[in-house]
Amino acid sequence: MTWEVTHIVPLWPDLGSSFWGMVLILASTNLVTARIAAGCFAVALVVLLIIAKNWTLRGLYIGFIIFLAVIWVLQETTKIRILRYIILLIGVMNSLFSVYDIYDQLIFRRDHSSDAEKFAEVCPCPCNGVGWGIIWGFISFLFLCTAMYLGLVILS
Repeated sequence: MTWEVTHIVPLWPDLGSSFWGMVLILASTNLVTARIAAGCFAVALVVLLIIAKNWTLRGLYIGFIIFLAVIWVLQETTKIRILRYIILLIGVMNSLFSVYDIYDQLIFRRDHSSDAEKFAEVCPCPCNGVGWGIIWGFISFLFLCTAMYLGLVILS
């Protein structure tokens, strides 16, 4: 069996979510970077709104875009300075859910059709799906801890 880039694809949803959570946590340390992160997040939501297949997702995207716009307007027009904390909240929720999702789907539940099991089948390492789940969970938790540490260093 040859090793291809498609064998790495199962890694990206969970670890990518954890990585973007780390980026949002770090972006929340400064007002300018929080504005940039909110703008990029809004653009991503608009793109996802365009390609959404059903009205449930479209409704969620529209609601979140409106929420982000209201927070941004409050940030710019009043004394309420909450944009940084909203970006921090989104980043922490993203990272924590990624850690929880990896634990629930790959370690706690022994699903033989999980991403980790499929990855273990094609990987030349002697790990099974639970082993890969533990490795991915550790990497995801490391992203979260790194974001917290770097965020505290930036703020100090």
